[in-house]
Amino acid sequence: MANDINKVKQLREKTFAGMMDCKKALVEAGGDMEKAVGILRKKGVALANKKASRATKEGVIACYIHSNNKIGVLVEVNCETDFVAKNDLFKEFVKNLTMQVAAANPQYVNKEDISKEAIEKETDIIKEQHKNKPAGAMDKIVQGSLNKFYAETCLIQQPFIKDPSVVIKDLLTETIAKTGENISIRRFARYQVGEEA
Repeated sequence: MANDINKVKQLREKTFAGMMDCKKALVEAGGDMEKAVGILRKKGVALANKKASRATKEGVIACYIHSNNKIGVLVEVNCETDFVAKNDLFKEFVKNLTMQVAAANPQYVNKEDISKEAIEKETDIIKEQHKNKPAGAMDKIVQGSLNKFYAETCLIQQPFIKDPSVVIKDLLTETIAKTGENISIRRFARYQVGEEA
């Protein structure tokens, strides 16, 4: 029994999930720690989706100045309560976002922020670049190129600079699951010395 409790504690420390959720995941996984982590991650995604409609009126505005003093970033990230806004896990997530914006220079938070005109313009450029390709393949080419464009320009879809196998949206979902609150990336601004406004 003590061994089971220790496993539950280990899983909780690893995932920040509740004790009962950890216990259920371990039972479902037959005691396999890695399987239990996978179960909780899947559940975390489900929890994050459920929490997505909840209002986020607390949060922080954080800044980052690159070591060369040539790039500065401001990011606003919202959550549901002041309690979570002061949580180390939340602060770490926000810090990672500021560095992501500094390094990857996104233009938008997510693709819904891109104007219809900008998407049409990008689509026209893609079609022009691939005008010699077969007509039947054009839709796939356009969609693939737009997805690449979103991954380059939208913060939420960019590969995380510290671990490119994870995109920022996954990091956000994981943080929502661990904190138990809805979190939204509201806006950001990036400044670079000598860059036109």
